[in-house]
Amino acid sequence: MPSTAKLPFAGDLHVLMFPFVAFGHISPFLQLSGKLSSAGVRVTFLSTPANLGRISSLLPSSPSVRIISLPLPSVPGLPSGAESTADIPPHTAELLKLAVDLMRPSVADLVADLRPDIIFFDFAQPWIPSIAGPLGLKTVFFSVFSAAATAYLTVPARARGALGDLTGPPAAFPASTALAAGVPAYQAEDFAYIFKSFADGAPPVFDRVLAGLTGCSAVAAKTCMEMEGPYVRYVESQLGKSVLLAGPVVPEPPAGKLGSDWAGFLDRFDDGAVVFCSFGSETALREEGVRELLLGLELAGLPFLAVLNSLAGAGKGLVREGWAPQQLILRHRSVGCFLCHAGLSSVVEGVVAGCRVVMLPQRGDQFLNARLFAGDLGVGVEVARDDSGGFRREAVRDAVARAMRWPPEAEEKAEKLRGFLMDVEAQGSFMEDFVWRLKELASSKVNDINFYES
Repeated sequence: MPSTAKLPFAGDLHVLMFPFVAFGHISPFLQLSGKLSSAGVRVTFLSTPANLGRISSLLPSSPSVRIISLPLPSVPGLPSGAESTADIPPHTAELLKLAVDLMRPSVADLVADLRPDIIFFDFAQPWIPSIAGPLGLKTVFFSVFSAAATAYLTVPARARGALGDLTGPPAAFPASTALAAGVPAYQAEDFAYIFKSFADGAPPVFDRVLAGLTGCSAVAAKTCMEMEGPYVRYVESQLGKSVLLAGPVVPEPPAGKLGSDWAGFLDRFDDGAVVFCSFGSETALREEGVRELLLGLELAGLPFLAVLNSLAGAGKGLVREGWAPQQLILRHRSVGCFLCHAGLSSVVEGVVAGCRVVMLPQRGDQFLNARLFAGDLGVGVEVARDDSGGFRREAVRDAVARAMRWPPEAEEKAEKLRGFLMDVEAQGSFMEDFVWRLKELASSKVNDINFYES
């Protein structure tokens, strides 16, 4: 992990972090906040009252870190007390964006009072630059997605069009990448969501993202040129501004020990024998998908531990519902394969733990992450799908078998990436350079600055 030594130039830099109220977004902001705090940057983290407990438990206890909450205004149709996507069904999630929009006046008052040097904001708050600009403050759009996802879906060249347009990449897309060949129709249909407006006058996700990307002083991403160079360069060429690279922001090693309820099962098996399957707390499979997944794991003939958002049972495995200590499980000596939904953080955690990674993406950027890792980086296996996006138990079995019998060249790529992600000096240098860039941005006389022209 990066060194926690404070950088001598960072102490007078103050940043405000304002993620969208979804823990898939809050978590990357928390990870970055922790790294910045360790580098000597003062961090103020903004969210809503109901999220404070979890946020405070995940941020370092430090005088350089402050947590502030502002009330989330009520919106017709949004249940009382619902302040994150975990509190509501997916079809009402759009209402949270409208509620966050209504925070604008209170956020403006807070920013005027705090006067941070830089405001990091998320896709749902493209109005942040209009608050910061008159005060002479800089803004950074922090993308919690892979650069591959941003490049494919939300650059200016991705004009609105027919569904078929989404099966191919936008104009001038880097031909050397795995996504240059486009995506299947079922994935394009899923992507069409970002162009839809679900409430009168509410901007679709695409408009929010593009307004944020074009209106900010700089874009930040938790990636690096070594992993996503062509995609980063393409995004910069599209926006005409810098993408500040924080590095992969590898999570810190998990604290504590694995509970006996988990370890009691895993301890029974040989090293690297178990398949661990988890789709995160906010990704759910339909009943048919759960059945095919579990039967596929049975067919693979290996012991498995599956943590899903639906209870079920299986002969050779243990199936649980809800939350699990993912990093601790991945690092258990008996876990050798990780089957996940291709969430960016999950895949990185699997690679760092030394697991063979099998990906079964369910929506949105997960499809593009799977192509990045399996295609561009060659460090994972994706479960085969039919033309409608469905999958069969045999496809799960075959993907697990391929991962557990990786050829030497695939093993070499995975070990090389793992070594890179675990290199203390390399990862520390990313954060050191990132803080330097932020200092230069904060002191710049212009609203945006391009650090990567030379």
